[in-house]
Amino acid sequence: MEFKKIGVVGAGTMGLGIAQVCAQSGFEVVFNDIKMEIVDKAVNRITKLLSKDVDKGKITAEAKDATLGRIKKSENVEDMADCDVIIEAIVENMDAKKSLYQKLDAICKPEAILATNTSSLSVSELASATKRPAQFIGMHFFNPVQVMKLIEVVTPLQVAQATIDAVMDLGVRLGKEPVPVKDSPGFVVNRILTMGSNEVPFMLHEGVATPDAIDKCMKLGANWRMGPCELNDLVGLDISIAIRETLYAEFKEPKYRPSPFLYQMIRAGFLGRKTGKGWYEYDEDGKIIGINRSVFK
Repeated sequence: MEFKKIGVVGAGTMGLGIAQVCAQSGFEVVFNDIKMEIVDKAVNRITKLLSKDVDKGKITAEAKDATLGRIKKSENVEDMADCDVIIEAIVENMDAKKSLYQKLDAICKPEAILATNTSSLSVSELASATKRPAQFIGMHFFNPVQVMKLIEVVTPLQVAQATIDAVMDLGVRLGKEPVPVKDSPGFVVNRILTMGSNEVPFMLHEGVATPDAIDKCMKLGANWRMGPCELNDLVGLDISIAIRETLYAEFKEPKYRPSPFLYQMIRAGFLGRKTGKGWYEYDEDGKIIGINRSVFK
């Protein structure tokens, strides 16, 4: 199947990154969320990111304008009707995703492929919520989407080989490195990372080290590109705990048990970069200005 138009549902951090990469790769993009103001905010963020690339000489001003011109803003899922593939990047909640896919299943053309960017939920279960499980697949991008090369192409039990082949080819056209993995809680990367990063909130609560100290240790001692606290803030503490809860529910292993301290952070509204405070505090441009002094006195 030849892809020309891609739908992206969800205008959060992951959704805007996926939309930008798709548009920069020459695809028409229908960029959707439940309110136009959310989409507008995401497109404004994409515009700023592209403008920085122009200033750095990475792209031309004409390429920036062409990319933005390929993005159609939407607040109605009906706008996805003629898309060749729809990539969902909404809240990490099974019921919410199932509800969305049932709507998409009813309006999309028969040959369209539905893809989920879920980082931990069962892709096989999501596929079962549709009438096209053979055309349902996982496309797990990594944050920041514009930089990270990997796409975990998650294959549910019901998927057809033609769907896998088409999505693997799409990943290459997006300039990524698609890697096929079987549907399993956390897939590959998050299953491994969660075991290590799950220890971090316990260490922070115990006062073993501050967020910046932990990050420095892992970058210098384990050659991590980004420390676990900074990464946690980038992904979002709410997303991180959802991944931990999914793995804990599936495997019943104590190593995946979320820290009570992490729940406290979320209840306080400290979700990371998107709220201005997580383990760190951030300025309006999303740059770290220090550790969260509301938590670490």
